[in-house]
Amino acid sequence: MNVKKVLDAKGLACPMPIVKTKKEMETIDSGEILEIHATDKGAKSDLTAWAKSGGHELLQDSEEDGVLKFWVQKG
Repeated sequence: MNVKKVLDAKGLACPMPIVKTKKEMETIDSGEILEIHATDKGAKSDLTAWAKSGGHELLQDSEEDGVLKFWVQKG
């Protein structure tokens, strides 16, 4: 996967991972991919809903050693 940027949102509580993701998405072009790392368990449902409502695509998500990783393609 060709990731344009990686956002470290580890240790941040809701709604900060979404706030930071929204800000980072403004810095990349349509079609590019942002990788997000978060530790807030609510981030999975939050980011899924946010991506859908914003016209973006959640390509993949995974969890590794307590860190949730998301790959979102800008719409």
